[in-house]
Amino acid sequence: MTPDNGIADNVSMAGPEAEEAHVETHEEVHEEVHGPASAAGGRMGRLRRLKDKRAVYLLPNMITCTSMFFGFLSIIWSTQGRISDACLALLLSALMDGLDGKVARLTHSASEFGVQFDSLADLVAFGLAPAVLMWNWQLVEIGRLGVALAFIYAACGALRLARFNVNAHTGSKRFFIGLPIPAASCTLVCYSFFAGTFQEALPTLTLVCAAILTAAIGLLMVSNVRYFSFKEYDIFRAHPYRVLTSFLILLALLYSQPKVFGFLYCALYIASGLIYTFILLPRNSQRQLLRTSSSDD
Repeated sequence: MTPDNGIADNVSMAGPEAEEAHVETHEEVHEEVHGPASAAGGRMGRLRRLKDKRAVYLLPNMITCTSMFFGFLSIIWSTQGRISDACLALLLSALMDGLDGKVARLTHSASEFGVQFDSLADLVAFGLAPAVLMWNWQLVEIGRLGVALAFIYAACGALRLARFNVNAHTGSKRFFIGLPIPAASCTLVCYSFFAGTFQEALPTLTLVCAAILTAAIGLLMVSNVRYFSFKEYDIFRAHPYRVLTSFLILLALLYSQPKVFGFLYCALYIASGLIYTFILLPRNSQRQLLRTSSSDD
């Protein structure tokens, strides 16, 4: 026996077509019960909601797309041996990634689509591209071990993004749990620039440090180490005068020796998370326990 044609049509209908058919059926029932005028108003509201589901905000998602493009460009350039150009593309990608979220919040255009698209773009730009970069630059010299180390970094980046998406609405905004993937990418990029100052004189040391750094940064992304997010540090409100002075000093040092201080800033950020998690946080917890015990006495 062949199934009824009406049932077959309903089963084969999916996606937007099924949703439109549901809207039309609901409109007919609504018109019979409440009259044509009420049905017209309900129809406009439902069609507006249906249209909103298909629409996306352009500006922040265009910035996200640009970030992903620079990451893709970095992959192409690193496979061609243009390591410096690939590194610069990743830095531009990190800049775009820092802008898209702020633009979305300032223009009130944040959306769930933007969150998911940003996560996928980060996987390309800061997960796959740096792994391919390190492989083509140094890790190719150690064969299969280099492939394994590059894959560890890329896979840990994917896990880091998945965990962030799951805990985005429940975790604290003051800290990141695990090293953020843009910071991980910038650290590898800055190391490649920094190592260029001694690579010819110390090729073995450059390779060993690149291998250790790639794996270590990958594992830090999936660790429970807390890193400051700076999200609560609003740059659009007034701050003490010394904050601007400190920024000028850091900027001057970076301009004087960009390869050295760029990597140094990344290393200090990584060290700050380790110091806070394993030294400062246990001390604060111990002090709170002592205060609680003394108050109970």
